[in-house]
Amino acid sequence: MMVQQETQQETQQEIPQGVQQVVQQEIQQPKQKSRLKSQVPRLALFMATLIWGSSFVMMKNAVGVFPPNYLLAVRFGVSCLFLGVIFRRRLKAINKVYLIQTAIIGLCLSMAYALQTLGIQHTTPGKNAFLTAVYVIIVPFLHWFVEKQKPAGKNLLAAVTCLAGIGLISLTSQLTIGLGDGYTLLGGFFFAAHMVCVGLFSQDKDPILITILQFGYCAIFFGIAAVALETFPRTIDVAGAFNLFYLTFFCTSLALLLQNYGQKYTSPSTASLLLSLESIFGVLFSVLFYNEVLTLRLVIGFALVFGAILIAEGNFSLKSRSQLGLAGNKATEQQN
Repeated sequence: MMVQQETQQETQQEIPQGVQQVVQQEIQQPKQKSRLKSQVPRLALFMATLIWGSSFVMMKNAVGVFPPNYLLAVRFGVSCLFLGVIFRRRLKAINKVYLIQTAIIGLCLSMAYALQTLGIQHTTPGKNAFLTAVYVIIVPFLHWFVEKQKPAGKNLLAAVTCLAGIGLISLTSQLTIGLGDGYTLLGGFFFAAHMVCVGLFSQDKDPILITILQFGYCAIFFGIAAVALETFPRTIDVAGAFNLFYLTFFCTSLALLLQNYGQKYTSPSTASLLLSLESIFGVLFSVLFYNEVLTLRLVIGFALVFGAILIAEGNFSLKSRSQLGLAGNKATEQQN
């Protein structure tokens, strides 16, 4: 043993110090690259959540230029075509079952976005972000109704906490809820219904195909409503065009790809925590770019709703964007 140590010391002395440093750097570089590589999926999830958080302010600005149904028809139509081109090799797997089931999923998603968009016309982006997030609380109770599986105790605690938060956010002195907040809450219900439908119909199916098809159905539904009820604006300024572009390519297509990649290489607990920050970013962007004023009452209400979300996701089962049809690990891995 002593001979080996002496030999190593003699060898180190024979090697110039500069060469030793280079060798040590070469040894450390793979470890550093491995650590950096492990952070990339988390960064992708963070960026997706950040983009979705910014979408509330962008939607608030966009509905001032575009009629809601035209706005959503273009947003989902272009995203459907864009994703269809990227994943065109998967389209051959579409069959009758896909078409029927994604029609139901797309109808729920259309109702959710229609109500959320109506809501944001009459409330602030920050309120819209947090009140939309109540879908996480509603899902276990809808699942109870459909699958007859009773919610856990934590779901009841989350519901009570969420109701207290909603009361602080939305109730007026006359104990009424504003029109925008009411639409947004109803939209949250349909987001929850959409999640339950995805859970029922997405077994052994490609989540990317489900996403493309439901986006297509949304474009059709909103397109029909737009032609029947609305008039497309004759002139569109640069700001309005940018809002539409951002919502279509960044908030829908790019965020989907980032989330799908990030979730695949990140643990469920970490991914769920990062995705739950969407409402926080929604308020942050609203304060910075919409000049929303946060009162102590609103801050406490937002905190209670966010706490309810964390309680409901206590086992970090990814009850957020993944079940909205915007990602899916197992099916994607099977396809790959």
